[in-house]
Amino acid sequence: MGVVLILLAAAGYGAAAGWLLPRAAYRFSVAPGEPWQGRCPEGHALPGWLGPARCRVPAGAVVQGPDTPPPVVTAAHAYGRRAAPLAVLTGGICALLAAAVGARPEVGVYVGLAPVLVLLALVDRAVHRLPDPLTLPLAAAFAAGLGAAALLPRAAGDWRGALLGGGALGAAYLLLFLINPAGMGFGDVKLALSLGVALGWYGWGVWVAGAFLGFLYGALYGLALVLRGPEARKRAFAFGPFMAAGALTGVLLAGFGA
Repeated sequence: MGVVLILLAAAGYGAAAGWLLPRAAYRFSVAPGEPWQGRCPEGHALPGWLGPARCRVPAGAVVQGPDTPPPVVTAAHAYGRRAAPLAVLTGGICALLAAAVGARPEVGVYVGLAPVLVLLALVDRAVHRLPDPLTLPLAAAFAAGLGAAALLPRAAGDWRGALLGGGALGAAYLLLFLINPAGMGFGDVKLALSLGVALGWYGWGVWVAGAFLGFLYGALYGLALVLRGPEARKRAFAFGPFMAAGALTGVLLAGFGA
């Protein structure tokens, strides 16, 4: 019964968090060096960072946007990602994590931080960028959260292994970045710190599996682009979503195994 309640709570939390991600994804999706989005495409000021990507202005309202010198008449409109699909996706991911980890103290860490990984994947896919305000606090949150979980009964992982895993995966990605800066962004290096901590908690076998699966997923996607023809072959793609997917798969396998 306790596991069922955890599963339902995780699914509800994930769905609610996913519903709030579209506005944050839109605001963070800017090129390096540019300020975060403060207005919707119609020129309305955005109220905060969380919520659906929709402006609920009265129909026929007259607004003066920064890129529209003459006043324009507008109505309620959507922009960016739709909230419902993200709620379903994030809720499903959180439910899977809860089912895999079970009634162990680390479940709150994995489920609680999963929406941040979804947000990072959305931003990276949109603009090939992983913002520092998300990647660096995420690494600290994983380390602190799993450190607290390690002090509680029934914890199934090792905090020291988690910290070593974060440092090792971050160092591995840093080496790849130094070898080929054009093929990998420095944001991937910072994301690797978080994913390494999450994987290292369950041991080096899980760490290797999660890291390998991230590269495998990315390679399969790259192969699909090659097979689609010359134009698709030249297209760059974000690697962060595949890193996150590989780590998620590793954690799920480890959780069910534990």
